[in-house]
Amino acid sequence: MTRAIIDGGVDALLTNGTFGECASLTFSELEAFVDAVVREASGRIPVFAGATTLNTRDTIARGRALLEIGADGLFVGRPMWLPLDGSQIVRFYRDIAEALPGTPLIVYDNPGAFKGKISPTTYAELSQIPEIVAAKHVGLLSGGSFIADLRAVEGRIRLLPLESDWYYLARLFPSEVTACWSGNVACGPAPVVRLRDAVNKRDWRTAERISDDLNWALEQLFPDGSFEAFLRYSIQIDNAQFAGAGFIRPGPTRPPYTSAPDGYLDAARVCGQRWTELQERYSFKGPSGVVDSFEQSEIPGGR
Repeated sequence: MTRAIIDGGVDALLTNGTFGECASLTFSELEAFVDAVVREASGRIPVFAGATTLNTRDTIARGRALLEIGADGLFVGRPMWLPLDGSQIVRFYRDIAEALPGTPLIVYDNPGAFKGKISPTTYAELSQIPEIVAAKHVGLLSGGSFIADLRAVEGRIRLLPLESDWYYLARLFPSEVTACWSGNVACGPAPVVRLRDAVNKRDWRTAERISDDLNWALEQLFPDGSFEAFLRYSIQIDNAQFAGAGFIRPGPTRPPYTSAPDGYLDAARVCGQRWTELQERYSFKGPSGVVDSFEQSEIPGGR
C-alpha cells in the first residue's frame, strides 16, 4: 500500500488516525506498522506517524519511539476519554512540543473522535506553537467554522480540508488552502492527485469537475446523509469501502470495532467501487506517458 500510494503521487503520509485504527492497535503492532511504512517510504515523502493515546505522557513516549523508528513528524489527536476545553487542548499540544522540540506536529481535529471541535480561539493559540505545522480539519462538514479557523491561524499553519471540499475552499483562499487530506486514497490516489494538480495550476474548471466526480463516488458513504451516523461506525464503514475498491486488501477491523449495520457496509462498498472507476479514469496515461486531459466526465452517473 505504501509503495502504491507514493508511486501514485501523494505528497505525504499520515498514519494511524481513525481509519488506521489507532485506538485498537497494541503498541507493538503500531511500531511494526510504522516501521514498515517508514522503511518503504525511504525518505521519498514525509511520514507523520500517528501517536494518539489517552494521556499526555503516553503520547510523548509513543511519539518519541516513532521518531526513533524514523518518522519525520507526528500526527497527534488529543486524549478523548473526557472532552478537553480550549486551555487544556493548548496545554496538551504545548507539552508535546516542549517534550519533543523541533518535531513537526499535525493536529488531528476530529470532532467525533475527540468529543468536540477545536474553536477558532484555540486554533489561534495552537498556531503560535512553532512545532505545529498543520491541522487535519473536517472542512465543510464543520459548517462555517473552516473559514473562521483559517482566519484565526493567520497563515501560521495550514488547515487541511477533506479532499472533496478542497476545490471550493482553495478557490476562495488559493494562497492559504494549499493542501488537503484524504483517507480515500486507500481506494486509489489518482483522482486526488489529479485534483491537486488542477488546484496547483488554479485550473478551477478541471478542479470543479474532479470534485463533482469525487462527491458522486462518495454520496452513499454517510448513512442517510448523516455525518454523525458515519462517525459512530467510521472504522468499519471505511474498511468496507477500501475492500470494495480493491486497491488494497485491508483485512478485518480489530475488536471492538468489528460490526456495523449491513446497509451501511453495503453502501460503503458501492462507494469503493465507484472510486475504482475514478481511479481507472484519472490514472489513464496517453502515448507520451503523461496523464491525458478530459473535457468531460466519462463516469456513469458522474457530472
